[in-house]
Formats: sequence, C-alpha cells, structure tokens
Amino acid sequence: MKRGGRSLVSSPPAFSNDAKKLRVSTVSNATGLQTEDAETEDDLETSGTDEDDDLTVCGPSTVATSSFTKRVEYKLSKVEADDLSKKKWKYTWEVPAADISNCKWVGTGECFLKDDDLSSNYGLKQKLYKHWLDVYKTSGGNDFHSSKQRWFFSLCNSYRDILHGEKKPFYHKGLQEDSNIMDAYLMHSLNHIFRTRDLVRKNNAKIDKHQMSGKEEILPGDNFLDQGFTRPKILILLPLRSIALRVIERLIQLTPANSKVNVEHIDRFYKDFGSEEVSSDKEEEQSKNAKTKKPSKPSDHQSLFKGDTRDDFMIGIKFTRKTIKLYGDFYSSDIIVASPLELMTKFGKAEKNKELDTDYLSSIEVVIIDHADVISLQNWSFLTSVFERLNHIPSKQHGTNVMRIRPWYLDGFARFYRQTIILGYYLNPDMNALFNHHCVNYQGKVKSVCEHRGVLPKVLSQVRQIYERFDASSIADVDDARLEYFEKKVFPKIKDSDQGGIMLFASSYFEFVRLRNFLKSQNASFCLLGDYTNQKDISRARVWFFEGKRKIMLYTERIHFYRRYKIRGIRNLIIYSLPERKEFYYEIVNMLEGSDDLACTVLFSQYDKLQLERIVGTAPAKRMIKSEKGVFVFC
Repeated sequence: MKRGGRSLVSSPPAFSNDAKKLRVSTVSNATGLQTEDAETEDDLETSGTDEDDDLTVCGPSTVATSSFTKRVEYKLSKVEADDLSKKKWKYTWEVPAADISNCKWVGTGECFLKDDDLSSNYGLKQKLYKHWLDVYKTSGGNDFHSSKQRWFFSLCNSYRDILHGEKKPFYHKGLQEDSNIMDAYLMHSLNHIFRTRDLVRKNNAKIDKHQMSGKEEILPGDNFLDQGFTRPKILILLPLRSIALRVIERLIQLTPANSKVNVEHIDRFYKDFGSEEVSSDKEEEQSKNAKTKKPSKPSDHQSLFKGDTRDDFMIGIKFTRKTIKLYGDFYSSDIIVASPLELMTKFGKAEKNKELDTDYLSSIEVVIIDHADVISLQNWSFLTSVFERLNHIPSKQHGTNVMRIRPWYLDGFARFYRQTIILGYYLNPDMNALFNHHCVNYQGKVKSVCEHRGVLPKVLSQVRQIYERFDASSIADVDDARLEYFEKKVFPKIKDSDQGGIMLFASSYFEFVRLRNFLKSQNASFCLLGDYTNQKDISRARVWFFEGKRKIMLYTERIHFYRRYKIRGIRNLIIYSLPERKEFYYEIVNMLEGSDDLACTVLFSQYDKLQLERIVGTAPAKRMIKSEKGVFVFC
C-alpha cells in the first residue's frame, strides 16, 4: 500500500527478467511503494465481523490448510514448468456424476472428490459461507451439503482446470442446474478475491506494525510476496449482455450484505445491460398473446435471445470493504466480465496506439468461460486469441510494488497457476483443443464424460436417414476429404436429377464457403442462407426455393441458431456436416415435406464422433465409426 514513507526502489519502465534484481531482502519500508491493491484507508479497514481471516479451513478438532493457501505457497520448478508445457495428460480416476444421468467425472492425479467435512465451511471464508447458506435456505433448500452448487463449488475450489460440456443451460429447460453451477463459480470467485485481499491486508498490517515498533531486524521478504503485476484476478467470459446481466446480478446477490452497503453505478449498469424486469401490464399482454398466437420460434430461442443480445461488452468490478464498484478502471478491478469480441477490440486498439495496453490480463488467476457453446457459434478464434494474451509480462509497471510480486509471475510461470473453467451445453473439438493446449494448470484437470442416448426418436416424419462414412487420414485432412466425397459421391446424383427442393446443410461458415464456391464452379441452381446474408436476400431466397426457381438451398447452423427459420419446400436433405446442437438435427429433418420417398443423407467421418454420438447415441456411434461397412440407415 502507499501510505506514506519513502520508496526503496525506482520504478522501472517495464517488467523483464531484470525485475527480479529489484528484490531486496527487507520489506521494512515496502508499504512506501504502490501496490496492485492501492485503496483508501477505509477500503482496507478490517470489518471485525469475519471469523475466518486465518486462511485455513477449520473443522471441529483440526486445522487444515486451505486449497487457496496450498496453491499460493507452491513453488513450481523450471523442470516442472517445462514438463507441463509439453505434457499429455492422463485421466487416472473416475467417479459417477450422481446428478447427471449416464455421466461421470474423470481427472488427473489423485482423486480429490471425497466427502467434505460437514463441520467445515468447504473452503469458504466464514462470512461467505454464512451468507450463501442463508441464500440457499431462503430459496427453499434444506440440504446444502448434498446440493449441486455445494458440490460444484468443491470442484472449483480444488483449483484444477475444469471442462464441463454437459451443462443444461437456463434457456433449454435447465434453469435450476445452470443457476446452481453459476452460484458455485461465483462463490469461488468471491472466495478467491476476498482471500487474496485478506492476505495483502494482513501483510500490510505486519509491515506497519514492524515500522512502528522501531525494530531494526529484517523481515523475511518471502513471506510478503502476495501480489501479481496488476490487480484483476478473475476473468469471466460470456457471449451476450443479457447473460452478463444474469451473472453480475447474481454476483451482487451472493456478496454478503456488509460488503455491499453501496453498489456504485448500478443505474448505469441496468441502462447498459438492460433489466429482466417486465412491467405487470406488459407481462399480462404477453401472456394474452401467447394464448392466442403460437410462438414463431422455439422456447429455447425465445429464452436465450430475450433481453440485450449484443456481444460487445466489458466491465470491471472492484470490491472494497463495504462497496461494490461497477465500471471500475480495469487496473483497479478485481473481476473483469467481458465478451471475447470486446477484448479483441481492445487488442486491436492497443496494437494501433502504443499508449494503450491490455496488461490488466497479466495477473488473471481464474478464467471462467460460461456458455461456451454460444461463444462457439459467434467466433471461437476470438476466444483463442484472448487465451494467447493472458498472463504475459506487462509492458508497463502500472504502479506495482515489485518487492511484493510472487515469484511465479516474474519467472513467467503464471499460466501454470491459472485455473480455467469451461462450461457449455455440449463439447466440440475447439473446446477440447483449448482445454488440452491452453490449460496447463500444475494442479491438474477434471472433465465430465457422458454416454448419449441420441435424438433419432424425435424425428417425426417417416424419413430414411442414410449415414455415409467417408475416410480421412488425419484431422487435418478431414475438410478436404469431406468435400472430395461430396463432389464424387453425392453431387453427381443431385446434378443428374430433375428434382428440386434440395437443402444442403453445413455446420460451419468455412464449409459453407467451400460449398458455395464449388456450386458456383458447377453452374448449379442454388440460393444462400448464410451467416452474413442480408434480410432482403434471405426473403428472396426462401421464396425462390419454395417456388422451385432455385434447385438447391445452402443453409448453415449459425443462421439457424440465430433465426430458427422454418424452411418450406424441402424434399431432399443433405447434411454435409452434422450440427453441433443435437436439437437442430431433428428440427431440420422434420422440415422435410411430402409423403413419398423422403430422404436425408448425412456425411460423417471418425472425426465427427462428438456430434455423431449426440444424435444417434454413443453406442451406435462407436459401431458406425469402427464398422467395416460405410453406409447405415435409420428409419
């Protein structure tokens, strides 16, 4: 803290390996330097009401070191860091996921999912635990120990990387499950922030007491390495403003009353992110309309896209002793809630203007990606770019007290201490790649693995669904192999047929572009409903297709996700690549019209296992991938 006194070292222009040389063996005057936690005296005053300031988990007769303390005290060696950079993780244990049917949790290292002490706070600070328990009981809960949110908090509190690709979202009849998991990771975030602040505060108090005592002996410097390059410690990445509204509102609700006497800029927040509150008159009117008119979109679409659906937002949240400060400067915030798109915009501005930077991402210790499935239908490369810019040594000092920086930051090991939590409705190769290559937490990994039953029974029409497998030598070759199979085996049948009403479905924009270019080269009669097609062209294309003026319609998963069109005039469906979202499969197949010889052709390879098992079921998917025959028919 900067509370007066003189500085022991001058401020270097930027951090580098030379920063380590600025270490001094005494911290007697350390508070003379500004730190990441520079606040007013009121901000740092001890409240006197928290009984859990000792950073331990206290049971009835034992005192165990908290997972937070174990993490910050662990000293990673260079050999370990090098090994983590190239390590191939082995999942050595599994436990059933009691709350998710046909699912289990698997993890690396030793299994830590043991029954927590009923008398403990589960690793939570006492005031956080008491408040959360009150919130839980007020909402009607009566068994906190066995609750989903308590269990998932314990998973988060292990500080392992987590990949949960089977989370039922709030917009898909999963409000309770989604809310429970959100509560868990928000309490984990609050716990991390409050424990970090307590540690800094206690060390400041020790240093101040030593200075006032007038003693000349040197305090051991290693005991006071409690900070990063910058203050922000939690990064929550979300796809839409409406979802950010849910998360931040709940974060405020879960903060104990004595820590949120004042919430600054709450009016501005609701103005920027909208409010889910609906006036009673408007709610009554919507209810009447719902009874008289059938909604044009499915319920999950209505729920997800209710509210502000813009994907450009970023807000800093700072916690002081009695106040939650929204819209804080990013460098003085504890939590940053942002969309990948907005962070990409910040990166672009920083590259053009050297006076700007994104060094506030240098000391992030917990990253939470919620609704990763929705982000995957925006632009996943933005999210990857964010991870590539995390935990870098900053370009400027930003007033940091170099004598208080933890060694792992100066050694460039921060990414090995960072916890990443990825949550989504489904799992895809991009999420797996992010988890495997960008999540290198020294404490290990945990992920959910599920057996799927498939959704074929939800196909209403009597449609012959013909699955044709093509071979690809590697995942790098799968796109070329898919197009080659289509050109040689599928398109000739279309070209030689007089039949129209052919929908060609592609799951990605990349595939859409390749198919569009191929159809153009063949002078095919087709129309487009793609990611960037304007409304006028969409309306015209739908009419042309329905009236038979265009033989083929090229349609993408992304436009179906955002628009959920009911396309009329489909007689023959060709699924070039399976949709990520399983419900899209039967929605689109059920669009087939007519009573005679309805056909659906699906192309797949061994690299489409994740999508395939969600649609046909895990066991059939395995057989279809390994079977000697390459054609499979479902009716």
